[in-house]
Amino acid sequence: MFDSSIFEYLPLLLKGAWITIVVTVLSLVIALVIGIIAALMRISDNVFLSKVSGFYISAIRGTPLLVQLMYVYFVLPAIGIELSPFASALIALSLNEGAYLAEIFRAGIRSIGTGQLEAAYAIGMNYSTAMRRIILPQAIRNVLPPIGNSAIILLKNSSLAAVITVNELMHMGDELAASTFRNIEIYTIVAVLYWILHYPLAYYINSLERKMNYDSGRRH
Repeated sequence: MFDSSIFEYLPLLLKGAWITIVVTVLSLVIALVIGIIAALMRISDNVFLSKVSGFYISAIRGTPLLVQLMYVYFVLPAIGIELSPFASALIALSLNEGAYLAEIFRAGIRSIGTGQLEAAYAIGMNYSTAMRRIILPQAIRNVLPPIGNSAIILLKNSSLAAVITVNELMHMGDELAASTFRNIEIYTIVAVLYWILHYPLAYYINSLERKMNYDSGRRH
């Protein structure tokens, strides 16, 4: 099935893999910020902020990522907001991931006993200080495994950016397969590269879960 000539296309696929990494990392960083803000808004006593966050989470989680990508890329220019394919993918992926991370963070915050917040108030902390110094650090630690799993999904979802011509791994694979007609070899290499890209994250998550389970067992 394979011969050595197929590897002449590897540099182009590796270039696409690098763009996939960049898109994934940047989207994840932005999504983490969005997720924390949206989670804090969602649990806020301010009804307006809570409703706005709830609508954002519902709208994003209730529509396909592909639709969101197409909307950002094709609809925003129609109202005068011109974006490159890369910027469009970054915005859509960040907003999509942020909605899922918001629910993860919200669950993590809710998992911390209210007694800790009350104790923080008792020693003179206000809400924002208590959240920053006591609640959020614990919540984030508790939700690191699901955040990691969500990051893996984001890595795979980045392949959808191919439909708006971002030169990431999937798009490079499509271009090469169309021009060489070597579908089996090209898409097999693409699949292997995606597996290699995801492996460090998966290994880290498994190690983290084992460590957390071990620590939990020692406490009990």
